[in-house]
Formats: sequence, structure tokens, C-alpha cells
Amino acid sequence: MSKQTYFSLALASLAAANGMAQEQTPAEHSDKRPNIILFMVDDMGWQDTSLPFWTQKTHYNEVYETPNMERLAAQGMMFTQAYACSISSPTRCSLITGTNAARHRVTNWTLQKNHSTDRTSDIVQLPDWNYNGVCQVAGINNTYQATSFVELLKNSGYHTIHCGKAHFGAIDTPGESPYHMGFEVNIAGHAAGGLASYLGEENYGHTKDGKPTSLMSIPGLEKYWGTETFATEALTLEAIKALDKAKKLGQPFYLYMSHYAIHVPINKDMRFYQKYIDKGMTPKEAGYATLIEGMDKSLGDLMNWLDKNGEADNTIFIFMSDNGGLAAESGWRDGELHTQNYPLNSGKGSAYEGGVREPMIVRWPGVVKPGSKCDKYLIIEDFYPSILEMAQVKDYKTVQPIDGISFLPLLKETGDPSKGRSLYWNCPNIWGNKGPGIGPTCSIRKGDWKLVYYYETGKKELFNIPEDIGEKNNQASTYPKIVKELSKDLGKQMRKVGGQRPTFRANGKPCPWPDEI
Repeated sequence: MSKQTYFSLALASLAAANGMAQEQTPAEHSDKRPNIILFMVDDMGWQDTSLPFWTQKTHYNEVYETPNMERLAAQGMMFTQAYACSISSPTRCSLITGTNAARHRVTNWTLQKNHSTDRTSDIVQLPDWNYNGVCQVAGINNTYQATSFVELLKNSGYHTIHCGKAHFGAIDTPGESPYHMGFEVNIAGHAAGGLASYLGEENYGHTKDGKPTSLMSIPGLEKYWGTETFATEALTLEAIKALDKAKKLGQPFYLYMSHYAIHVPINKDMRFYQKYIDKGMTPKEAGYATLIEGMDKSLGDLMNWLDKNGEADNTIFIFMSDNGGLAAESGWRDGELHTQNYPLNSGKGSAYEGGVREPMIVRWPGVVKPGSKCDKYLIIEDFYPSILEMAQVKDYKTVQPIDGISFLPLLKETGDPSKGRSLYWNCPNIWGNKGPGIGPTCSIRKGDWKLVYYYETGKKELFNIPEDIGEKNNQASTYPKIVKELSKDLGKQMRKVGGQRPTFRANGKPCPWPDEI
């Protein structure tokens, strides 16, 4: 072969490689790309921790014990205004697709194929939402098709591990399986968004002959059946085994540690139970506290694995919850009904802060300042472009538009993407429990102001969040101009992204958008 021919072939190869890079960054220099762990907690309220995310310590910060959250925060950045949706499926579908819930239309929790989980209303007919969830293929009814960011990570050279709760798609749809969403390893993830039991003694919801007792029975943990291993511990042990394997592979890894904790049922984790009884808690309150501390122990175990295996300095660790703490049931959390996320109002399923504001921490050695705090706001769909940027995956293609905005400037303290930005929520559904802010609503946060609009009645509430974090003082009548501006912004966005709304039963007409009333 002549030198000229060789040189021509080399140029052609380089051009081809550059063309591929435009579609997705290859995994060269993978040893320099960081590992990423996203530690997602289920139904954890903003105050379900000993780590204060408010300006002052609350009663809950005093009674719960989460030393590893404190440890992570000391090594990273706390976010005091991190938002998700108020219900699990919408949040998790926004995470995996990078789209706002108004766009992907998975606006309530999913489980069974072609079955809505909405409660009914005498006033409105709820929309035909995407109760089958999300997936990566076209043609599935009541499903939003999207490119999973995990698929992009995998294709760029990451080893991708799912451990715990998935809740991306309904039973017998493609999205029910984490494998479909780009994960190479799946530990105990399926369609369900809850669990039948945390107890190994109860086989995590299976009979002795292996039959599930519920659609919520946790799959894949058979080796722990009949033992005293709490589900949170079993998942952690399996995650560590997966990390041991990942280290041998030599690739950067992405671990989605997605706990079923601290979702009901309130089974007692006996490793921690007595200390909370000794604090004067009722048995059920103490049981809830053990779910929290068991989750925190898992966090510490993963941090210890990173330290022991020399991976801590090259691993980004993100802590987050999927929605607010359950506050619509009494008797198992200390406090009056709907106040258990104090100072926030209400909880899971609600448009109020108690339903959507989450505890978030990011540790990134060498990038994030230890012990720092960020008071700027962000929302769950921002995780999609942020994680891909962390992984140095560039110029990627997706079948869906991306609503999320990278929060890396907040981590690096180089900019403020929240400045002038509006955050949007749409829940034209009725979740399972009643309570303040629960019902068909859409809402917007821009700057200090938050507007909540109720589809059934046309009522609008306006709150100044920094001054009124508990959303007790509706200032809609005091500031009609701000109400009008936010209503216009919210209505325009709902129409732009194809948001859904209920219709009135009395006349079959759609409920007005907030800027139409």
C-alpha cells in the first residue's frame, strides 16, 4: 500500500469517526469519565431527615437520624429548592425522558395496562392520560415514546445498573422493564411503584411456594426469602455486588439506586426500632423512622464501598426523592393530618410545596465545593441533560424534545439557569387521597411567586414562596397583575407542550386554561 493510499484511508476513517461523534460521543478516555450514582428515595419528604434543608431545624430534624445524609452534604452541595412532581410515575418518567409531565402526559401513577388509577370526580371527566407510562418504541397506546438517557449512557460506554423501584411503564408494556430503558443490569425493578412487604420473613410479598401475593410483590430477591433481611438491606447488598462486578469491567458505571423505601407499608426495621420507641414515638411513628434510617444506612454503605475501592474521587453522587412525603393519612407520622412535612403545606399528591419540594444533595469531588448550599430552584427533568453532561455525552439525538436544563452551572457556581425561568406542573388527575392542593391542578413557579390553578373551580392561589413557605397566605386578590402574568405564562406553556385538561361533566366542555378565566 502506498503512503498516499494509506493517508487517504486514514483521512476517511477519521471523517467517519467524526460523523459518529456528531451523533453521540464515543467512550474514548472512559477511564477519565466519572462514575455516577443516582440515589433515589421513594416518598421522602423534605423534612424526613436530620439534615435541615430549611433555614432552621425542625422537630423532624431533631427526631430522625440520617448521619450519612449529613456526611454527604458535608462533602457536597445541598439544594434547598429542588423540585419533582407530586406523584411517583410523573417524576420518574420526567427523569428518564427529560420532559415535563405536561408533555409526556404520565400525570398519575401507573400499574396495570390500559387502566387509569384516577379517583373519579362528580364535576369533571378526567383526560385520557398516558396510564401505560413511557417507552422507547412507537405504537404503544397511552404511552409516551422517548429516548432514555440511560440508553445514551450505555451507548457511550457506561455500564448501567438499575437497583430497586422502576415505575416507568405499566405491566405488559415495554417500559415496565428497566432493560428496555437502557439498563444492562436490573435488580428487583418492575412495573409496580410500591411494595407488598419489606420483610424477608414474608418473602417480600410471596407465598412459601413462590407465588406473589400482590402486584406490588418485589421480584428477584429470592435468596433472602425466609431471612430477617429487610428489603432496603437486600437491595443494598445486591447493588454492592453489582458494583464489585462493574469495577472489574473497567468501564465507568451508572448506578440508579432507586429504593422502595420509604414508601408504605410501615414495616419495622428492627435494627433501628427500639431507639425510636425510647424517644417516645408510637410504634407506627417509630416504624416510619426506621424506614428512614435504613435508607440512610444504605447511603452510607455505598459511600463506604466507594471509599474502600478507591472510586470516591471519580464518582458523582446524587441524592434525590421522587415526591413529597405522604401526609394524607394520620396515625403513623408525628403531627396533625397534612402537616407532617412542616413547614411545607400538605404532601404527596399535592401541588403545594409539601408535595413537590425534595431533599437533594450532589457530591462531585474536585468540582463541587464541600459543605456548600444552593438556594436556586431546579426540577426533575433537569437531571437528564445534567447527567449526560457529567458523563461527557455530547451531540446526542433523541426522539423527544428535552425540557430539562443542565444544573451544572449551579454545581460549579458559574451561572444561574433558574434566573427568569418558569417551572411548570400539570396534574389534571385525582390522586388516591384527599388533602390540600390535591386534585386536578396546574401550577407555575417563577422567581419568588407560585400560582396554583384548580381546573374544577377556576380558583387561583398566589404565594410568595420565600416569604410564605407554608403557602398559608393567598395573595391573588392583592396582586392581580402577577396572577394575570403567571396565568398567561402557564396557559401558553400548557398549550405549547400539549398538556391535558379535564372536561366538565355538565356540558362536555374543556375546563378553561388559567389564562382563559
